[in-house]
Amino acid sequence: MRHDIRTPQQLADQLRAARKRLGLTQAELAMAAGVGLRFMVDLESGKPTVRLETVMRVIDALGGVIQLAGLPADPARHKEPGNGA
Repeated sequence: MRHDIRTPQQLADQLRAARKRLGLTQAELAMAAGVGLRFMVDLESGKPTVRLETVMRVIDALGGVIQLAGLPADPARHKEPGNGA
């Protein structure tokens, strides 16, 4: 399932919904991800200063991945031969 996330609160809402769909409590997910319960509370409340590395562990514990869309293409991949640019 794909979700457009543009704010910390939108991320929080999606992660909370995924946790609930899996039937996990915050404490159970915290244990599975190797994070503290306080972190889970902060994450699910949309706190914008949570550590990205730790957020990634929670996403992994939920079985998810992060995909980026809409970013500029890698210019190195689009160089034309003989163009030098």
